[in-house]
Amino acid sequence: MTRIVEAIRAPGAKGEISDVAPTQLVTTSVVPGEKNITGFVIKAKDRLLDRCLDRVVRVSGSEPVFLTIVAGVLVWAFLGIRFGGLVDWAVSISDIQAIVSYIFDSFLMRQQLNEYERDVRVSVMLRSRNTSHKRMLREIVGSGRYDGMLTQTQLAELLQKDQSGTELLLPAENWIGRVSTFVSAILGHIITCGLYWVCIFIWIGFGQYCGWSDEWQLYINSSTSALMLLIFAFLANIQERHGAHIDKCLDALFQVDSAIEVKLRTVTGDTIPNPMVTIPAPKVGRIQRAIFYYADVVGTLVGIALLITVMTVWLAIGPVMSFNSNWWLLIGTYAGLIGMNDGFVLDNVQSRLHSYVDDAFAQVHFDDLGLFDDIGAPEQAEEQDRRLTISQRLSMRMGAVCSHPATVIVGVLSIVGLIIGASAMKWTTTGQLLCNIPPSIIESFFMIILITGHNLSDHKRRDDLQNMYLRRLKLLSWAKGLKLLEEV
Repeated sequence: MTRIVEAIRAPGAKGEISDVAPTQLVTTSVVPGEKNITGFVIKAKDRLLDRCLDRVVRVSGSEPVFLTIVAGVLVWAFLGIRFGGLVDWAVSISDIQAIVSYIFDSFLMRQQLNEYERDVRVSVMLRSRNTSHKRMLREIVGSGRYDGMLTQTQLAELLQKDQSGTELLLPAENWIGRVSTFVSAILGHIITCGLYWVCIFIWIGFGQYCGWSDEWQLYINSSTSALMLLIFAFLANIQERHGAHIDKCLDALFQVDSAIEVKLRTVTGDTIPNPMVTIPAPKVGRIQRAIFYYADVVGTLVGIALLITVMTVWLAIGPVMSFNSNWWLLIGTYAGLIGMNDGFVLDNVQSRLHSYVDDAFAQVHFDDLGLFDDIGAPEQAEEQDRRLTISQRLSMRMGAVCSHPATVIVGVLSIVGLIIGASAMKWTTTGQLLCNIPPSIIESFFMIILITGHNLSDHKRRDDLQNMYLRRLKLLSWAKGLKLLEEV
């Protein structure tokens, strides 16, 4: 019974994360058949079902899936030339969007959780190796064998000489990646958010002219549904694409980090393994814990199981309802309301997890600066508070409001209000549209905000990794320069 209770309470808890950087063995002490792990290796999930689910998530963000959804929306749009006047044509895109979005909600949540765990483990492993570097650097400096340590200027000159012909930047995206990043910047721009609401208010302005009819409501429902399909598919694709690019950057970073360790161990003869480092669990309030709980349920096997159960029940009652329009609106209404709540939660979780990763990377940054202090060549701190454009500052403030726990609560209360309103209308077509259209409008907006948050975080993460990479290139040049100092 205790295990059952603990299993039920487990989701939502962001526990401590521990890991260790693979110890680099110098040539003279390598065990036959054993090789150093020099690059970045993603830690595999223990359970087979988790690994299978991660593969499905990667497929959902692939180009074939994205292009298939784009093609489907275009086919629907062209068919509208002939069938645009039919209610079933308008309802079809709404229901398809609700079902697809309901599925993608789980996948996007899973992507965020995986990205968080990967980035925190990266910071832990870098700190693990930094601990060994600090120990060996202090031994080298304290030995007195290398008097006349390099100044910051000399270190920069040595870097230029030592890395002559070597790329000082992390791997760049290919042209498809650059195009995707450019499109992502446009979709997540503050001006795009403003234009979105301009279109919504124009639609509202025609309400009286159209008699506030169901047809008038279906106009915006069809538009936001098609838009949301494209945004969900694009967001899954861009997160997967950027994640793969970050993995390449991490591999290059770890290659240099491992080379530093080998150089220092060769000089000192140090064989002490890299230590285990632990980042404690972040402190969260009860409301935030409840939000994390919901996110974990949606983004894990439990959420997928619930998704399959709901879809199975809906399909099972199809014959009973003769697969009529109410049967289609039923899943659209349910998925629309759940999707609206997921939109609030996705923004909140993205913001909170990114802040935790920022804190973890900041600690690596301070550890790195400490290493340069130890060798007598203080490293100039990078511009962590780089200048932001007005649109970026506005986007950050808007994102802070949209991701606040109180906003999630407002979203839940709004859903309750929509259900009460639809119930008062006895769940007529208009009542069901009430539970479809406002959630569709709000969720579309929150998906745009999600792209904005992703863009800001991805840009900062690339800056962080580039700074870490450059610092390690300098340290590697310093380690190589020890041999030159011996010869003087």
